[in-house]
Amino acid sequence: MSSTPRFLQGAYAFTGAGLEKLVTLEGLPSYTVPDGARAQAVYFRAGNSSDEMVSVVLLRDGVAVRWFPVAARGATHVPLRIVEDVEAPSVLELRVAAPDGLSGTVVLDLGLVEV
Repeated sequence: MSSTPRFLQGAYAFTGAGLEKLVTLEGLPSYTVPDGARAQAVYFRAGNSSDEMVSVVLLRDGVAVRWFPVAARGATHVPLRIVEDVEAPSVLELRVAAPDGLSGTVVLDLGLVEV
């Protein structure tokens, strides 16, 4: 059985709409598990340029499955020890929850393994 690494990564500007409202990060692609495969998220890294805490949220088929808080002007690295199989044709995407009107940039790196 072979595996292929996949990544959702880059730097993305955001403007918050409230800590309970998820904001789409323009230009960040989603990841769709291909037919006949499954995927696992194995780590998450993020940096936050803003003066307040934000949360980066991992969505699976539009439903929030993991919340990653990132401190003001801080960074986080989370090796995911609880790893679930994500079956095809599920869609994974990242969004941001931030205080209303807060602007900044998040630097993201979600590591996936496709099996």
